[in-house]
Amino acid sequence: MRIRNLILNTLLMLGLPWLTGAGSSVPIKSDPQVSQKTEKPPFPGKKSNWEGYDRYDFTVDGRECYVVVPPRALPGKPWIWRARFPEWHPEPDLMLLEIGFHVAYMDVAGHYGSPEAVAHFDAFYDFLTRQRGLSKKTTPVGISRGGLAVYNWAKKNPEKVDSIYCESPVCDFKSWPGGKGKGIGSPEDWGGVLKAYGFTEEQALAYRDNPIDNLEALARAKIPILHVIGANDRGVPPVENTYLLQERYKKLGGAMTVHVNTKGPETLDGHHFPLDDPVLVVNFIAKDRPSLRLNEKEGATDPYGRPYFELRGGLENCRVKFTKEKQGRVAFLGGSITYNPGWRTMTMEYLQKQFPETRFDFISAGIPSMGSTPGAFRLQRDVLARGPVDLLFEEAAVNDATNEYPPVEQVRGMEGIVRQALEANPNMDIILLHFVDPDKMREYRLGKTPDVIRSHEKVAEHYQVPSINLALEVTHRIMAGEFTWEKDFVDLHPSPFGQRIYFSSIQRLFADTWRKSLSNDAAIRPHQIPAAPLDSASYYHGRLAGVDQAVLEKGWELDSNWSPRDGKGTREGFVHVPMVVAEHPGVVLRFKFEGTAVGVFVAAGPDAGIIAYSVDGRPYRERDLFTQWSPGLHLPWAHVLEAGLARGPHELVLRIADKRNAGSTGNACRIAHFLVNQ
Repeated sequence: MRIRNLILNTLLMLGLPWLTGAGSSVPIKSDPQVSQKTEKPPFPGKKSNWEGYDRYDFTVDGRECYVVVPPRALPGKPWIWRARFPEWHPEPDLMLLEIGFHVAYMDVAGHYGSPEAVAHFDAFYDFLTRQRGLSKKTTPVGISRGGLAVYNWAKKNPEKVDSIYCESPVCDFKSWPGGKGKGIGSPEDWGGVLKAYGFTEEQALAYRDNPIDNLEALARAKIPILHVIGANDRGVPPVENTYLLQERYKKLGGAMTVHVNTKGPETLDGHHFPLDDPVLVVNFIAKDRPSLRLNEKEGATDPYGRPYFELRGGLENCRVKFTKEKQGRVAFLGGSITYNPGWRTMTMEYLQKQFPETRFDFISAGIPSMGSTPGAFRLQRDVLARGPVDLLFEEAAVNDATNEYPPVEQVRGMEGIVRQALEANPNMDIILLHFVDPDKMREYRLGKTPDVIRSHEKVAEHYQVPSINLALEVTHRIMAGEFTWEKDFVDLHPSPFGQRIYFSSIQRLFADTWRKSLSNDAAIRPHQIPAAPLDSASYYHGRLAGVDQAVLEKGWELDSNWSPRDGKGTREGFVHVPMVVAEHPGVVLRFKFEGTAVGVFVAAGPDAGIIAYSVDGRPYRERDLFTQWSPGLHLPWAHVLEAGLARGPHELVLRIADKRNAGSTGNACRIAHFLVNQ
């Protein structure tokens, strides 16, 4: 789903009046105050996708520029003007785009707000207003050193300014990068200031036209100003910048608001932080348009401006069960991110606090390296065998992608879990979780939705189960500079900080769906299971079959308590268990079964070989059991060998091939379970 749809959902949630008119959920097209998009390109240059919106890149006055176009421009075409760091904290931009503002940017890096930068800005303003019809008044947005350019242009052009919004802005270059006061400064950038202005050190120190100076014209024009700052900013100390500007501006009769950001973590110098209230920014910029203002109280409960979840069929059944029957069974199925302590344990504690009188049975069914396909086949044994489940958390987006399952397998595995779970208990609520990894972040930054998330969302939509896109949330928040992957999130197995991010999103989902009190007549209602599956070959009748059911020919043996002899790693549930084992080419086993799919669950270690297999006498095909992780780990891996078979009895014939992967040290095959879709 495009990001603007996520923003639209948030705006609807926040009670935007012209999106929530009586009698219609989204009466946008009929609103007379919203103009339609023009047929011809509104701007020159290269068109691209920016967070789901049309962006046009071009050059004005020798500088690179771009404009992001709203889906439906407001009358008069209002716009905000980003000065430096245009990707920083995009939440307000995205919300403003959705309600009809344009977003513009001109690159004046290296000019530090000098007269040359102001001249470039003049040319850009003339192009946008005279040639492209944008509003004669704009809201300049200054982030950090961008404050220099914003104020130096605005002071010379107060009649062209609607309002000014800045975040941690530099208001005096003597403070930063000069470092002549309390700030840490930047000698390299101080040299850049001297060069850009053509100053000697003495001239720069004597200069009296920084943003903190000569504010009379802005005050006379009654330009409102909003700054968001960090209280502990050592890079751009507020006392030398924002607070000094505020003091002088208010003495001149100007209106200025300073919001001290409260969310962490901050960077070491306190200059960067997560934006705790983007709704405040949107409402400030839309101050003269009451119909566009967002509900501040509710908006503040979602500090990131977007929900990152789809509620769909909701979570009311488990809530009724927990509240009225005072008991509940909650299962967590997934890979290592579910197996490890963190979001799972926090969620368990949260549910127990929310329902203090409820007796919970928590099932922790995470096994490292497991994706949706193994989940579909082990669901019965590891989850459903414990009795009716009221709430199931399922995550597989990381392992389905890193284990290189193709999209068709991603759908078959996930549908195998969801449909099987609902057939076992139609009252069960299910939440799908899409966790993050570097590959997903890379794709989202390129404007693409990862295949695995697209596949899992197809299943979620078909069965109307809620989902949370943690991959998209983490990507956007890192892009916004709230935290980093390397220092904060650390790995796809998240740090405690990352685990808290995951849990916070889960908590927001619960808070949103359970915001209203439970009515006295609330009752559990079975979920409607679609008559037809997405894929008739999906594994929703998946089961594990014992290896003792195989017929072993010479060269195979049944090891009732297998463990490795090479000292390499293992996974819980795949060591000290029965396995059928063979290590030499040519040896054969036979397995008779009834079902529409068959496969093997193997432990693939350093000596994993290649198997050849045939079902019902069909031509033999091969499957390489060796993986990129095999050199140091007897990795559990589920291989579906044949799917879409006719219902009825079949026979699998499997033998060890006489060749091996170049990275393997042997030809071994160790089978812990057979997979059967009965």
